[in-house]
Amino acid sequence: MEANINNTKRVFANKTLQIIQDYDIIPHVKCKKSTWVFKYMLKDFKKFILRGNVIDLAVGIIIGGAFGQIVSSLVGDIFTPVLSLLTNRVKFENIFIALDGRRYDTIASAAEAGASTINIGAFITAVINFFLMACVVFVLIKTINALSSKIEKRPEPPPPSLKKCLHCYTDININATRCPACTSELNI
Repeated sequence: MEANINNTKRVFANKTLQIIQDYDIIPHVKCKKSTWVFKYMLKDFKKFILRGNVIDLAVGIIIGGAFGQIVSSLVGDIFTPVLSLLTNRVKFENIFIALDGRRYDTIASAAEAGASTINIGAFITAVINFFLMACVVFVLIKTINALSSKIEKRPEPPPPSLKKCLHCYTDININATRCPACTSELNI
């Protein structure tokens, strides 16, 4: 069975190389059959990675992960305690429904007993995280757009260089004193 699979791979590689050479898909392929695919893919991968978009995306993902931790801390350490004060010191971590029908004081005690839970408090915290993240991103984008519009002042249009002749309506140079088409005298 294994010999059959290896034979199939070999036949596939030979046919692929033959097609590439026949149709000149990759010009000047003169390497071994086993290495040409790797070299070609490595070259394309390098081109893909070194494009500016991919590097910008990677930096954005790293900064976004760190920013997510900041927002989670903001929600968990600042907004949730204030919200629990407004709701008579209810701890959001302990708002849950045990699916076995029993009452537990904490999620940890429900997990110890092996009960499945629906964690409503964790969901509320996640929703607050989402809305805070959306608000911060919105404010950030508005600020960046405002700054970029101030930085990129639009150049004023150049002063007109042509005017129309009042007699024949031909476009003429703004400094001309006579129309080249009808030879009428122009008032400046």
